[in-house]
Amino acid sequence: MFRLERRATPSSTMSIVSPVLAAVAMLLTGFLLFSALGKDPVEAFYLFFIKPLSSTYGIGELLLKTTPLLLCGLGLALGFRANVWNIGAEGQLTMGAIAGGGVALWFGDSDSSFAMPLMLLAGILGGMAWAAIPAFLRTRFNTNEILVTLMLVYISQLVLSWLVHGPWRDPEGQNYPQSQGFGDAETMQVLVSGTRVTWGIVYALGLAVIAWVFSQKTFAGFRMQVAGLAPAAAAYAGFSEKRNIWIALMLCGGAAGLAGICEVAGPIGRLQQEISPGYGFAAIIVAWIGRLHPIGVVFGALLMSLLYLGGESAQMGMGLPSAITGLFQGLLLFYLLASDLFITFRLRRIKAAPESSAPKAAATLEKAA
Repeated sequence: MFRLERRATPSSTMSIVSPVLAAVAMLLTGFLLFSALGKDPVEAFYLFFIKPLSSTYGIGELLLKTTPLLLCGLGLALGFRANVWNIGAEGQLTMGAIAGGGVALWFGDSDSSFAMPLMLLAGILGGMAWAAIPAFLRTRFNTNEILVTLMLVYISQLVLSWLVHGPWRDPEGQNYPQSQGFGDAETMQVLVSGTRVTWGIVYALGLAVIAWVFSQKTFAGFRMQVAGLAPAAAAYAGFSEKRNIWIALMLCGGAAGLAGICEVAGPIGRLQQEISPGYGFAAIIVAWIGRLHPIGVVFGALLMSLLYLGGESAQMGMGLPSAITGLFQGLLLFYLLASDLFITFRLRRIKAAPESSAPKAAATLEKAA
């Protein structure tokens, strides 16, 4: 028999191995799933994990989808380390796209060199402004930031829908819910010819370095880490909980807002009703896969991006439903949470106690009598 036994200290080895175990379990489950559906698992895995990376264009698409996942994941990881549970990066991404897209529409067909910097700044500020709402409500009224940030996602999407159906709708768009296309000055340049990857990936990787420096080398990052690991110790040391909440939500909101403007100023080129397929929610998994560490989040974002591309490839190559992407993402999160149990617990084998011979002897004597 086995039972769970709490470790004296959390296992650093399991903290690293846990994402690997989760990925392996996800693949094994996928193998069984494809077999049950009557699909060739080998072909399915090829379409999912190999084919998307078999061309320069495919690698460019991988980096393109990595950009918003990495930006949102970095912001969420910083907040989670401080026990600030922002679940609304998707809404902050949307508001960043709206704010930056509004600047682009204001510039119109202008060739001004100020257009793109102002769009990026507006995107960051738009995401921060949306994150300021739960920050204020949490620090002023002690509301639950999980619920507030999640509800704000749907409000931001309704705001976007109203804009592209109403005041910002393209008059020549044949009634499609979209804005006018951005001009050349309001569109990010392509980094590699023959791909769609833009400067957004450079911003994302640069932010990963900045996030590492902030979390590992600054006193503010140290305060947030202590608040997450030992809230009582942080309070005893005089670290302000309200300050940590504001910093965490502002950083995440700004990063998500930057992700939003990178999307609409990059591959999309305009505002439309559907900007993100759920990057802000998928970034939650990215942050946990990366163990809330900026460098780990980079690899987590690449893996999640590959799942998006693999799902699209499997849909076209094998006729699988679009839900296959969400299924693999959910499996990855499920197995990651299960594997994380063994960071603080371990299985201990219990030897069964030898059965006493006294009851048997008594029963024999009773029969003899």
